[in-house]
Amino acid sequence: MIAFEVQDMSCGHCVASITKAVQALDAQAQVQIDLPRHLVQVQAGRSDAAQIEAAIRDAGFTPVPVQAA
Repeated sequence: MIAFEVQDMSCGHCVASITKAVQALDAQAQVQIDLPRHLVQVQAGRSDAAQIEAAIRDAGFTPVPVQAA
């Protein structure tokens, strides 16, 4: 599981944007988002952490890698 803290994610639209960006990169990825904790967790299919981080950045957010719980 790849995890990021995304402090500038604040609403349902943000959640949808991040999910869409990650799944556009990796259609097999499973995205779990905990909005109150600003936590994005991804079970990647064909992409690595750097690619997922770049996709989230390209969507306009600031992901910070964290250890998955």
